[in-house]
Amino acid sequence: MTRIAFLGLGHMGLPMAKNLLAAGHDVVGFDVVPAAVDAASDAGVPVAQFGVDAVAGAEVVITMFPAGKHVIAAYQDGLLAAAEPGTLFIESSTIAVDEARTAHALAIEAGHRNIDAPVSGGVVGAENGTLAFMVGGSDEDFAEALPLLEVMGKRIVHCGGPGLGQAAKVCNNMILGVSQIAVAEAFVLGERLGLEHQALFDVVSQASGQCWALTTNCPVPGPVPTSPANRDYKPGFAGALMAKDLGLALQAIEGTGTEARMGRLAQEIYAAFAAGPGAARDFSGIITDIRDAS
Repeated sequence: MTRIAFLGLGHMGLPMAKNLLAAGHDVVGFDVVPAAVDAASDAGVPVAQFGVDAVAGAEVVITMFPAGKHVIAAYQDGLLAAAEPGTLFIESSTIAVDEARTAHALAIEAGHRNIDAPVSGGVVGAENGTLAFMVGGSDEDFAEALPLLEVMGKRIVHCGGPGLGQAAKVCNNMILGVSQIAVAEAFVLGERLGLEHQALFDVVSQASGQCWALTTNCPVPGPVPTSPANRDYKPGFAGALMAKDLGLALQAIEGTGTEARMGRLAQEIYAAFAAGPGAARDFSGIITDIRDAS
């Protein structure tokens, strides 16, 4: 049994914390949002009044925050100081690579250990314990974290040193954003050419255009019954989050001088989508904007 402080009990964090608790670990949660605290309490997850209270005495601290600025501020404003020396901090938010490296340096300077371990798989993956973790950090810290990550995820990949988990996440979500747009455009084109959705799906899902954006997150109702398109695009993974992640990809593109024209365009498209009702809809709902613009 490991004593774990889990900070950030939102749509992703709460089911992750519940899975750790169900696996027999001693979990204490914290969130600044009263509704999240209430949901955690209703789900049987003990919640501390303050983040520093949750961290005190913990062997492992997992953070799942909205943005890098929140991670760095929390580290600087008491979390690192409240933790026992040598505590392992697992940073599972999706943040910029340089922010992950800053968080790592702060933790090391304070006498702790740190890995970045962003996730892929959405709320369903968090609930089912089937997330993918992309991990950056030392071999030793990865090995210590692995049993906990395996409770919450199905595929865990050690990507290299500090920040490289976030690097893998940025690259993955850039591919996802580009491919989701491509699949949506193909279905709109198929509609205009007279193709039935099912016919197009049956061809492409078994041909060279096959991809996750099609076979799991199909943007039209019908062919994939579990896709958000069959629930009026209730997220899974909201358009606002895809816009955020593509913004991080754009930072990385510009910081490295990479050409990445498709990544830049995907960021522009999803930023516009998230500026309206798309912010709260699944990111596969981008098909509605594509239809309207055509």
